[in-house]
This record gives sequence, C-alpha cells and structure tokens, in this order.
Amino acid sequence: MPKNLAEWHALPDTLMLTDDDVHVWRASLALSSPWLQHLRSTLVADELHRALRFHFQVDRERFIAARGLLRIILARYLDLEPGQLRFSYGPGGKPWLAPGQAAGGLSFNLSHSHDLALFAFARGREVGVDVERVGRDVLEKGLAERFFAPGEVAALQALPPDRQVEAFYHVWTCKEAYLKARGEGLLVPLDEFEVSVNPDAPAALLRVQGDPGETHRWSLRTLYPTGQLDAAPVYVGALAVAGHDWRLRCWQWDPV
Repeated sequence: MPKNLAEWHALPDTLMLTDDDVHVWRASLALSSPWLQHLRSTLVADELHRALRFHFQVDRERFIAARGLLRIILARYLDLEPGQLRFSYGPGGKPWLAPGQAAGGLSFNLSHSHDLALFAFARGREVGVDVERVGRDVLEKGLAERFFAPGEVAALQALPPDRQVEAFYHVWTCKEAYLKARGEGLLVPLDEFEVSVNPDAPAALLRVQGDPGETHRWSLRTLYPTGQLDAAPVYVGALAVAGHDWRLRCWQWDPV
C-alpha cells in the first residue's frame, strides 16, 4: 500500500467544514440492534421502501445503517434533526439536499461495500466517493478488459502481478468516484475517460473523451479506509473533488 495514507481521527468537539475543507467519514455498518432501530427511525417512507426491496436481511440492514448515518452526520453540519432532512435525486441517482436545506452550499456523497461506508462532505464544490472490498479473483473475471479504457488495461497489465489487484481497485474506485461527483453514476461508459493506474503514484484524471479541459477541473485521491478497522478484509476507496484548492480531513464515526 502507498505510504501517504490518510489519518482517520476521532470526532472533534467542534466540527468545522470551511470552503477549503473536504471531510470524509468512515463507519462500520455492522451495528447493534438498538442502533439499527434508532437509525431506522430517522428514515422517511421512500427510504424504508427502498430498504424493503433488498432480498437479504443483511443488505436491508446495511442500507438502513448507511442512510441513517448519512442523516446523522448531515444533521451535525446543518444543525437539524436527522429526520428533518429531505433529499432530491439527480438522473444518475445521486442524492442532493432538497432546496432550502443545503446551507452554505453543502454537498455530499456516500458509498458502502459490505460492512464499511464512506461519506464525503464539502461546501461550494461537488464531491464523489466510492469504496470497494477487495476480491482477489477480480482479475480472473476480465472486468478491466470489459470496462476500462485500452490505455488503462495496458498500464494495468504492465504492472508486476502482485500489484495488479490493488491497481484494479484504484482505477475502479477513482472512476466511480468521478462519475458520482458529476452526478452521472454509470450513465457514462467507463471506457470514455481514463485515470491513473499505478497505485503508488498520485491519483489523477488523465483524459475525458470530447472534453480536454475536464481533467483540470477535478482532483482525485485514493483512500485506504481500513486502518483502525479490521485489517482484513481489505477495502480500497477513492475521492473525487471539484477543484484543487482543498485539504482533506478524515473522521471515524463510532457508536456511543
């Protein structure tokens, strides 16, 4: 793993998010029944309906935990009750705060994989975040050849074999985070833009088909959110932020 890992801090007594800050929170979704019931109570009808669509109980509980935690964290920034928050959704499914609630131009994004969630927050700029649990057999599935740009596939295959799995997730999460920041989800094919491949180098958006200037408008950052959480399984995440003049602060949410 790269040496310049983000440090995950306990929540400070005073939480300040300035225009120059980007905050990323990590949280375990493996919560106790009382906490799940509390988080469920903060959700509105459409979120509860979405939770019921999941076939397996563990998936329903993870969705409830992720959306409930999003509400709790957002409420801290907005000085509102979690249940008061209302969301609108873009064409790619990205949630936004409903008109009148985005005080100070607050934007956010969330992602979860298995039992881990990441939440990103900023003011006056768009953010996107993605996290994936590492599967060691991912290269055997041919996903890179199916979805990545040819240059990314070539760069991935040129790496030493023991770095290719990490590099795959570096590329995948950077691509997902970028599209989520733009609010387009997977409406844009993944091979229509390129990101850096080597996980030891700074993450970067290298090329966007039909829009040469787009690469200068975004910053990418790889995240390794395990750390104080269990060392295994391993997760890889990525953050996409509009602009370059920002500093990252990473927080650990713990149930109390």
